[in-house]
Amino acid sequence: MKKVKNIFLNDKLVLVLVLINAVVIFLQESGCHTLFLMVLDEACTVAFIVEMIVKMSVYGLRGYWKDKWNVLDGTVTLLSVPSLVVLFLPVSMVNLAFLQVLRVLRLLKLIRAGRFFPNINGILRGLKLALKESAAVLVAFLVVIVIVAVLNCCLFRMSAPEFFDTPVHSIYSMFRFFTVEGWYEIPDAITRGAGGFVAFVVRLYFCLLVFAGGVIGMSLVNSVFVDAMVADNNDAVLNQLDRIEEKLNEIECKLSETK
Repeated sequence: MKKVKNIFLNDKLVLVLVLINAVVIFLQESGCHTLFLMVLDEACTVAFIVEMIVKMSVYGLRGYWKDKWNVLDGTVTLLSVPSLVVLFLPVSMVNLAFLQVLRVLRLLKLIRAGRFFPNINGILRGLKLALKESAAVLVAFLVVIVIVAVLNCCLFRMSAPEFFDTPVHSIYSMFRFFTVEGWYEIPDAITRGAGGFVAFVVRLYFCLLVFAGGVIGMSLVNSVFVDAMVADNNDAVLNQLDRIEEKLNEIECKLSETK
């Protein structure tokens, strides 16, 4: 029993198990539906369940769910349990739509590999800080997209319904537009069959939009987000520089006293 606990408390062995399961799911989604792969996939699910039980027995129920990574692992494991239950149900009781959902839930097991990424806690901490610091800019940018999308919906609903037939569709189109990916398709669709001056005004309007929103707007959002994400590292570097400066001042004072 002690050996079993040591196996499932070893993060390296658990990582190997996660990677094996990832390979199995990759092969299955590639069309390799063999009995061996199916058994191996369910065996990985059983192993994850045993791992959760072992950790609960070692850390206690409250201690296990207190850890954020265990919350992720435990939730994913519990969502994988129905795939095992289905194996013991009569074929007539199994719903194909339910099976399809279970196939999707199987992929959640691969999320567990995230906890083994180098410095993942620091990355998540930086991401949380970046979202907090850049929230105002992100919200402002989204508001601009909504306003422009509704305006374009009113102006171009009839000339380009494939992009602006409804406000929701218009918001999606403007989000695509501001990513500067195939942005010229929208003005070309609007000006199809239009006169020369109208076509010029429409193209100029969308050129200004792509410059203001796609080039300047997206660059601003990216710069604020990245700056906020590395701010934690910058603070650490500044603190180190301050300590070095203090030590240099102490050395300088001692040298002046000796003279």
